[in-house]
Amino acid sequence: MEELDLFPYISPGATQTVEDEMPLFREIAWDFIKNEPIVDKTTNEFVIAEGIEAIKIWIYKTLLTERYAYEIYSDDYGNEVSTLIGQGYTRGYSEAEATRYDKEALLVNPYILEVRKKDAKFNNDTLEVDLLVNTIYGEVDINVRGYDSGVSSSRNAE
Repeated sequence: MEELDLFPYISPGATQTVEDEMPLFREIAWDFIKNEPIVDKTTNEFVIAEGIEAIKIWIYKTLLTERYAYEIYSDDYGNEVSTLIGQGYTRGYSEAEATRYDKEALLVNPYILEVRKKDAKFNNDTLEVDLLVNTIYGEVDINVRGYDSGVSSSRNAE
């Protein structure tokens, strides 16, 4: 009788990385200062960012967009942090929930592998959350600021 292994052997050549299986991530290039897409002045067409730069743009736009507020986006896209504003929650609870909302918003993207909180704190009445986002292209530091009056354009993907 043939003996079966509970853990089958898989040769090293049979595995592929996630990066090999997925197409290059692309997004319309974004001017974070003006908060608008970048247009090539000679062709009058949108400039396209690729790889980690495209991921940074996607992160920025996702965290700026209020989830469930726009019919054009699926219910998976956007951030729910605005639901915390004006609720009278403790600072600790608000910090934890804002971090959770940010993580949930970002982890819907298959190019993002992990989101870790580096810091979450109040600066006066403004909540600031610092995240480390691990993507298939590398790590990205995200500094989210401006959680005192709703979605703000002061968020930075550095």
